[in-house]
Parts: sequence; structure tokens; C-alpha cells
Amino acid sequence: MKKAIPILLLTAMSLTGCSTSEQQLRQRAAELCQYIPDHELLEASKDYMTDDFYALLDTMFYRLPQHEAMDHEWLYYFVTGNGGTIADYTVTEVQQLDATHAIATIQVRQKWEDGSFDENTDIENHTLYMERVKGKWLIADFDEHKADCIRYIANNRKEQAVRAAITDYLLREIAPSYRQADICIPTLMMVYETDSCVWGDFWVFWYQLSGDTLKTVSGGNHSGLMTLSWQNNQPLVTSFEQVEDGARFTTSAKRIFAEHFDVYQNMHANENVREAVRQEQLSDFIRHNNLSVRYYQDYGFPAIKINDK
Repeated sequence: MKKAIPILLLTAMSLTGCSTSEQQLRQRAAELCQYIPDHELLEASKDYMTDDFYALLDTMFYRLPQHEAMDHEWLYYFVTGNGGTIADYTVTEVQQLDATHAIATIQVRQKWEDGSFDENTDIENHTLYMERVKGKWLIADFDEHKADCIRYIANNRKEQAVRAAITDYLLREIAPSYRQADICIPTLMMVYETDSCVWGDFWVFWYQLSGDTLKTVSGGNHSGLMTLSWQNNQPLVTSFEQVEDGARFTTSAKRIFAEHFDVYQNMHANENVREAVRQEQLSDFIRHNNLSVRYYQDYGFPAIKINDK
């Protein structure tokens, strides 16, 4: 019996230590909740996330161009959606997996700015993944978005390579046929894509740079099917079958776009969609080339402000 007493005391001390550790994890998880991305990635989040997770989110929020308005909204909010409410977090459970990894279950309710809760929304459970780095518990993942981000970035890089190849083709083969000016900036609207084919609604615009305004000098539409080949993981346009003008427009468009014709027609005929995409791509071009441009203007129309990103 005398030998059993120290063992019992050690066991009790061990249990007490585990309880204290769990409480600390709960408190830390509650603190980390304030840095979960929600419509913005706080700069201060860098100190509360692992380097790789922060780098991924920084790429998602600020480094990738967007070409379609309101595309991939899930990248920009993790918990509150787009309803104008504020997330209220409660840590309901925490589990330490090993010395450097833990998982916390986070209960989220939506509340209004006055502090009252939105009774029309359900309480949701989310998973916060934590990793201990240099003695500090940090956010390592949230609802497995890390894998989503990695996949999206890989797809985006492939998409950008395809867009660059199409842009190069349009600049090389199509743009010289128009009256030239200071800058040629195509607008690309993808209808459907495979690894070797891209059906799209493509526009070529030549602009004169006048102060802070890009003034359209010439341009036109070139819809159709681009065929690609890949060399060293880089795409190259090998052929371009275009929709014909005039009376043969509809017949040739239906033949080329086939089952994607309705999508193409809805896109091609909607000027609001085209101008939204055009603004997005002009904004990307201006930012990438460090131009002091704020407007673009088609001949005979008022100048349009280019949305800043």
C-alpha cells in the first residue's frame, strides 16, 4: 500500500495537468477565432497563423486576379456569408492530438451590429485546426479550406497560363489587323474548356493612353474555338476556328459551340456581363503594369471608371 500512494498522487497530478492544458487550448482557440478570415484577411493574422496557411490565404485574397464578377465567393468569407451579420464564436470542444497538433470545434451564431442575434440563421459547427509552432498555438487550417486553396491556386495557375497563351495569340494574329494605338488589351470570356480546347467569346481592343484614361481606338469580336497543345506544362494555341460574320453568324456559332451554344449566346448578347469582365481584366492589366489609369472610354460614350481592386 505504501508503494501505491505515490502512483495515485502522480495519476492525480497528471489528470490535473491535462485539465489545465485543455483549458489553455480552449482559451487559445477562442483567441484565434478572431483571426478567421471573413471578407478580409487581417494583416495581424500573420502572427496567429502558420506561415504556409497565411501564405495560401494571402495569395487567395490579394495575389490572384479575378476575371468573372462575383466568382468564387467562398474564398472571401468562411463563416458569415454575405448577409451583413457578425460571427459570434463559441469553442465547444478541443482535442489535443499530439504535442504539436490540436482540433477545436467552433460553434458560430450570427448577430447584428447592435449585438442581438439573428434568429433566422442556424447555429453552425466549424473545425479549427491548430498547430504549435515555437511554443505558440496557431491556426493551421479551418474547415479543411487549406486543401481547397491549394487546388484552386493550382487550377488558377493553369487557367492563367491558358489565358496568357490565348492573349499572345490574339495579339500576334488578330490585333495587327486593326488600327493600332498605344496598348492592345484583349478581353477573354471563357465559355467552356478542356485540356486541349477552349470555346470562348474573345474581344480585341486597341487603346490610346490619354492622361488617366484609356480611349478605345479600334477593336472587335472574335468568338470561337481555340485548340491548344502543351509543351513543358505550357499551353500554345495551334489553331482558331472563328464564328463567321453576317448571315452565317448563328449557323457557324451553333456548329462551333454545339451544346455550349446557349451559354455562349447568353454571354455574347449580354453587354453588362461583357463590360463587367472587361473592367476586371483592365484593372488586372493596369495593376500588373503599374499604370496610372482610372478610366476607359469608347468613342462617343462617357468615360467609365475602372474599379480599383
